[in-house]
Amino acid sequence: MIFLAATGEIPDKNTRQMADAIMVASTDHGLTPISIAARLTYLGAPESVQGAVASGLLGAGDRFLGTMQTVAQLLRENIGDLKVTDTNEALAKVGHAIIAEFRSRKEILSGRGHPTQVDGDARTPRMKKITRENGFDGKYWKLMEAISKVVNQSLGRKLPINITGAVGATICEMGLESIWARAFALIGRSAGIVAHLIDERKNPIAKDIRLSVLAQNDNAKDSG
Repeated sequence: MIFLAATGEIPDKNTRQMADAIMVASTDHGLTPISIAARLTYLGAPESVQGAVASGLLGAGDRFLGTMQTVAQLLRENIGDLKVTDTNEALAKVGHAIIAEFRSRKEILSGRGHPTQVDGDARTPRMKKITRENGFDGKYWKLMEAISKVVNQSLGRKLPINITGAVGATICEMGLESIWARAFALIGRSAGIVAHLIDERKNPIAKDIRLSVLAQNDNAKDSG
């Protein structure tokens, strides 16, 4: 229904399953700035659930959640004439060029690593399996994997593809515009934020978060 309403097209079985997987993977990432903002807004305006949800979604930018669109755009802009049958060397060459460009601009390349799951984002292999089962495991995924390998080799440490990179590559494989990566994430995260607000009613923590910030500010003033 969501896919039909937004695109005017009825998705086939494979597309439907893929869209479901992306929205499920985007639903909640715990106490992120997005969910904290929603909880704090609800603390100040408990009568405005829609306002709290909106405040959370406003944080879906180039550092949180919106990075899925950034990755999709990156892959689409750099895929060039690459094909799924191209050699690892050809893919690595493009990966090196992308990394060099980001380093020259001193920008962070999204789609790799995870702040808590240091051995790899547990959702990525599951997403990869679903893409393979539904025919969306192609050249964009290969390029994303090549970029990850180049980064790992250059840094000398493991930074596997995270869910951001997985969704970005999958959106490209589905033939959808890059904005769909963020759109699916916003739809899924809306449900996640509502869940946070229901939890805030039952187990409030927003006030403690606020008081903790105030205490830190007071300590900073004292030490200054």
